[in-house]
Amino acid sequence: MPDRRYRVLVLATHVVQYASPLFRALANDPRLEILVAYCSLQGAEPGFDPEFGVEIQWDVPLLDGYKWVHVPNRSLRPRLAHFWGLWNPGLWKLVRGGGFDAVVIYTGYMCASFWLTVLAAKSAGVSVLISTDSTTFHSREPKPWKAWVKPFILHRVYSFVDFIMAASNAAKDLAVRLGVPENRVRVIHCGVDKEAWLASNAKSTRSAVRAGWSVPEDASVILFCGKLQPWKRAFDLLEAFAKANLSGVYLVFAGDGPQHAEMKARVHALGISDRVRLLGFVNFSQLPGFYRAADLFVLTSGYDACPLVVPEAMFCGLPVILSDAVLGRLEMVDVGKSGYLYPCGDIHALAGILKSVLAEPQRLQQLKEGVGRQMESWTKEEFLDCWVGAVDEAVRLKRNSKESK
Repeated sequence: MPDRRYRVLVLATHVVQYASPLFRALANDPRLEILVAYCSLQGAEPGFDPEFGVEIQWDVPLLDGYKWVHVPNRSLRPRLAHFWGLWNPGLWKLVRGGGFDAVVIYTGYMCASFWLTVLAAKSAGVSVLISTDSTTFHSREPKPWKAWVKPFILHRVYSFVDFIMAASNAAKDLAVRLGVPENRVRVIHCGVDKEAWLASNAKSTRSAVRAGWSVPEDASVILFCGKLQPWKRAFDLLEAFAKANLSGVYLVFAGDGPQHAEMKARVHALGISDRVRLLGFVNFSQLPGFYRAADLFVLTSGYDACPLVVPEAMFCGLPVILSDAVLGRLEMVDVGKSGYLYPCGDIHALAGILKSVLAEPQRLQQLKEGVGRQMESWTKEEFLDCWVGAVDEAVRLKRNSKESK
């Protein structure tokens, strides 16, 4: 543990509903003094989300409880997910003149302000840490050339920074495969404030949520939570549900996206409209109650590095069925005790698991108890210790490197 309080700049592309509770936790840790620098205030203001396909405004406080600053974006075409879409020249002065011990970057490397920040920190002798959830060289778009180029790019990025905060063991393994020494990588297990999540979960009752869904209180409910995008493969779950044909079981999709209309049509064609609920966009404060009202969580993604919906569901006591393509969360599933894995795209296998779990209430209850036991060790304190420990190690490595020259 550090022998002094570290002053840390945290760089984020925009305001994210999942990150704000963690920033508040970091701000309250006596070992740290943090300042969050936002390249954009998208997320804190109402706006159209192209992936959800709807206008959204998050209904939880996102900028309260921690120090933050907005560094103006001077890009000629301001937007996320494009290299020159974020160009925040004010970061140079902020990093070099802020008296920081370390900079922790959450932007990803595919934006100009990432490289500006790294160069500014290097020139000022400030330790640079990056958070990564990369677990594979493949991308969610079917473009083979990306799988060929990505190893080269990641190797260069990882070798250029001082320390890697890996979101899972799979992300750490990938970094080590790319040549990063193990003492420069630390796994930061989860990006969800468990205690805050469970506290908000207590605000909604199972019966009230189910009444809003028009689902009987004694029925079994399978929940899918995510954007209806092709790489989420939500249709796999729909087809498996129809194939399993379980009496008294309902399937709930929480999320919107470009496949919503197609999903609705397929539900009708399969003749299961009476047992499927398409909820559309669900705001953040509603999610804990939705998990509580379900019995089983399924994620069918063909590409999903370290989705936070998995620990969210498990914190709420839900067993999880995961596609084996969700590499960063496979380690969370104790097969047969807290959930199951199946080969991505294998609808027959998924239908078989649904049958085996939901046909026997006792089996489902055993899985729920297994999830509860497994998640007892996942705490905010563990997250903070890992996060602070990574900063401490990065600063010490930088100091030792300077002293050895």
